[in-house]
Amino acid sequence: MSSSNFEKIVKIMLWVLMIVSTGITAWGYAVGFNDASVNTLFYWAYVLMIVGIAAAVLFGIAISAINNPKNLIKMGIEIVAVVVVVGAVYFLSSGAPAQGYIGPEVSHMTLKLTDTVLNLTYILCAVTILAIIGGGIYNAIRNK
Repeated sequence: MSSSNFEKIVKIMLWVLMIVSTGITAWGYAVGFNDASVNTLFYWAYVLMIVGIAAAVLFGIAISAINNPKNLIKMGIEIVAVVVVVGAVYFLSSGAPAQGYIGPEVSHMTLKLTDTVLNLTYILCAVTILAIIGGGIYNAIRNK
């Protein structure tokens, strides 16, 4: 497949995703964001997230395989490392109910997933801050 055809396919797919997203959002506004429309928006967001992650991983693997097949081993190790970190954070997350929450009861699975996402966010923020500080120190030392 030529580069031009690939670009056309990606452009058409992006337009379709944008039109569907706009339609679902407009429908949500039209019905006043009731339970059905909000759930539909959430499910659509999940679909977009899964498609985005899958596309990034699959295109990354395909491009890596074409440009430098030896990088596939490195990419495989990185994917395994991410899965191990996410799995460890999931198993270490408590899933305890929020203190003072008086709304409808939330399932243990939802609480555990919420804790996992929050803990991953905290970890990634800390790693980002350390990388910024470490990069600044490294550049200061290297450029003496």
